[in-house]
Amino acid sequence: MSALQAVRLTVCFLGVAALITACVDERVVYEDVRFPPLPAGAANFVGYSDEAAKETVCGNCHVGQQGDWESTAHASAWQTLEESGHAEGFCEGCHTVGQLGNAVNEAGGWETTEDTRYHDVQCESCHGSGLDHIENPDVDANVPMAPLAVGTDLTQGCGECHNGTHHPFVEEWSQSGHGNVQTSPAERDSCWGCHTGENVLIAWGVQDDYAEKQQALTDPNTHLPITCGVCHDPHANNGEGQLRFPIDVPSEEENLCMKCHHKRGVPDPTTFRGPHSPEGPVLLGYGGWWPPSMEFPSGAVTATHGSERNPRLCAGCHVTSFTVTDEATGEFQFQSTGHLFQAIPCLDANGIPTTGDCGLQERSFQSCTGAGCHETEDVGRGLLTLAETRVEDLVAELAALLALVPEAEFADDDGRYTTAEGSRFNRELAEVPGSTIHNPILIETLLRASIREVRQEYGLAAQTGVSLEQQLGK
Repeated sequence: MSALQAVRLTVCFLGVAALITACVDERVVYEDVRFPPLPAGAANFVGYSDEAAKETVCGNCHVGQQGDWESTAHASAWQTLEESGHAEGFCEGCHTVGQLGNAVNEAGGWETTEDTRYHDVQCESCHGSGLDHIENPDVDANVPMAPLAVGTDLTQGCGECHNGTHHPFVEEWSQSGHGNVQTSPAERDSCWGCHTGENVLIAWGVQDDYAEKQQALTDPNTHLPITCGVCHDPHANNGEGQLRFPIDVPSEEENLCMKCHHKRGVPDPTTFRGPHSPEGPVLLGYGGWWPPSMEFPSGAVTATHGSERNPRLCAGCHVTSFTVTDEATGEFQFQSTGHLFQAIPCLDANGIPTTGDCGLQERSFQSCTGAGCHETEDVGRGLLTLAETRVEDLVAELAALLALVPEAEFADDDGRYTTAEGSRFNRELAEVPGSTIHNPILIETLLRASIREVRQEYGLAAQTGVSLEQQLGK
């Protein structure tokens, strides 16, 4: 069997003298691609053209994607299953090419043929059957686009395989903040670059096409949440877990989490609005307004969570997987994936992380020990209690002082950024959920310095008996 398949090429020329790069328009070149006849019942899935070489039929033309895909875990999915020691027939559908993971509803590929050409999670596992595209590559309707939507109904996308007690990625993700489009920011285009999946990719310079792209970008009622394909690159394995950017780099511009979790971690004199998603600058130790009396006049104020003891930084605490034993059987175990993104989650009766509310004693501090920051969960719990109490006392003193400052010192349109405004920012920063645990030393330092500055500049006396001596991080 043979078929015509398209290759898109961009030809670039570098002017050596002028050092100017010019690229001609893309052009389509056709070549005759041959592969064995499809077995009966394949439902137009083509699979491998050379299984031993891991060469997919799609990869004959889509050479770049083929080369990147070969480095991913998907390319050895069948071998992984066979070597797991617990391979079962019901596992095979997610370790092979077929109707799982894409928009195809008709059974095909491995499930109906058990032909080895369908081993592994290949291009068609996400994009859908490719025969129509191969035979008529110029017809747009024949281009099998992969979904960016996860498919919480488990009918397509990553969620169709990455679910269940074995690895409940989609169940956890769908309960998290990443799994839902927040209505308020989704209504403001200035917020889309971090709050809608399709626009996050654009902000990051990712131009990949996907099934929902055109509609999501033109219809504000169809915004996508922060799905798997936003953070993970389905085609390449350039970092841990096929993440698009590293998680172990202490940089707002390069760290995957901090590329969004860094907005207004330091004051913006052009707006009256306070801190917003300031986690990156706080963790790395340079967030907040630094009064002249700060005891750390330059550099950063780092704490354990932002140090070499926690090399994975945000993910070291917020994406922690651990094995959970089902109390009903006492035997069955599965992996909690950490995709609730909660550093200290509540646990249900079986010890499974949940998004519910509970007291500090009921929360799991396993991430504190797993990340390498603290020796035991009790140590982490005790330090958090100490830090929160200390910060609450300092916030109370600063709030009482600011209540006595003349209202004119808070005028946002007078061209000044006053001690009162900077101190108010630090108080609000300390009150952002998570700030104390992200960097208790920085928060304490900012509050102590702000209190001193406000007392001195406005001639105010202490309002509470709080000590201004450093207590955290000694």
